[in-house]
Amino acid sequence: MSVFLITFAVFILVIAGMSIGYIVQQKTISGSCGGLGAIGIEKECDCPEPCDARKKREARAEKTREWKKNQII
Repeated sequence: MSVFLITFAVFILVIAGMSIGYIVQQKTISGSCGGLGAIGIEKECDCPEPCDARKKREARAEKTREWKKNQII
């Protein structure tokens, strides 16, 4: 039981230290590898044409962008 408590305490100390370091540096959390673009993959799937659901999402997003661009206020 003492090994469990010591291990748990060490994990808590490490997490607390990481939290304090994050708060002090005031940086945003970001990935370290650069994402899929770093290895030459430009999108999540390598299918030649997007599925119908993705086409609808992209059309809706484009419509929203166009609406915001033409908004008077």
